[in-house]
Amino acid sequence: MISTLLGIKKEMTSVYDSRGRRVGATVVQISPNLVTQIKTTDGKDGYSAVQLGYGTKKSVKKPQLGHGKKAGIETPIRWFREVKIKEENPSTTLGTIEPGTEIKLDQVFSIGDAVKATGISKGKGFQGGVRRHGFHGGPKTHGQSDRLRAPGAIGSGTTPGRVYKGKKMAGHMGSSGASTKNLEVVGLNKNDNLLIIKGAIPGPVNNLVLITKLGRVKGYTPPPEEKPSEEELSEEKQESSKETEEPKTEEAKVEQKGEENAS
Repeated sequence: MISTLLGIKKEMTSVYDSRGRRVGATVVQISPNLVTQIKTTDGKDGYSAVQLGYGTKKSVKKPQLGHGKKAGIETPIRWFREVKIKEENPSTTLGTIEPGTEIKLDQVFSIGDAVKATGISKGKGFQGGVRRHGFHGGPKTHGQSDRLRAPGAIGSGTTPGRVYKGKKMAGHMGSSGASTKNLEVVGLNKNDNLLIIKGAIPGPVNNLVLITKLGRVKGYTPPPEEKPSEEELSEEKQESSKETEEPKTEEAKVEQKGEENAS
């Protein structure tokens, strides 16, 4: 089965985990994902994957509309993302999925799953080396006046006489792909299509995120089920006995009186 679904990051909240601890959590809204395309190793693509469509908006370009209609989907789709199938025999998984199929939240995730959240991190603009890369800066004493947050030397001497590519310097920070692994699913609401994940995930509110199931949380134990008390059991027995003794309809009452008179 597919292990990744698309969703929208919502607000953060606090919940209680399986051990009874109050933890911070992020709410992700995962409405049913639509299968828009299936790629196989036998086809022209050369690999096994499923393309998912999620979200809608007023203005959608014609190529996107045509791609959705080709899969039998009339509603305009906003985002398209591919999910690779890494099973030994992907044909067994892809054989049960057709374009236009809806994949719901509870078909993939459950409480106690370990997941990976992937999104676009918040943009921070142009930042210096101290904030962007964690530089320590220069000394605060010994005569320095304006070198506290300076990056320091960037050259490599006469040889090679240039600055290497990828040198850590000041520059644009954020607005790039980021992932957070081994997060725990602590809540699931099927009616509102909400997934509650322990901790923070990348990106701002209302941003598209990909949630991938990695397995089960190590050492996870589901909370014990509450057993009914003896008083509740006795009340249920009394109600059930009353239902069996007293007929529900008037016709049943007439039949019961006739049987009593005949006896």
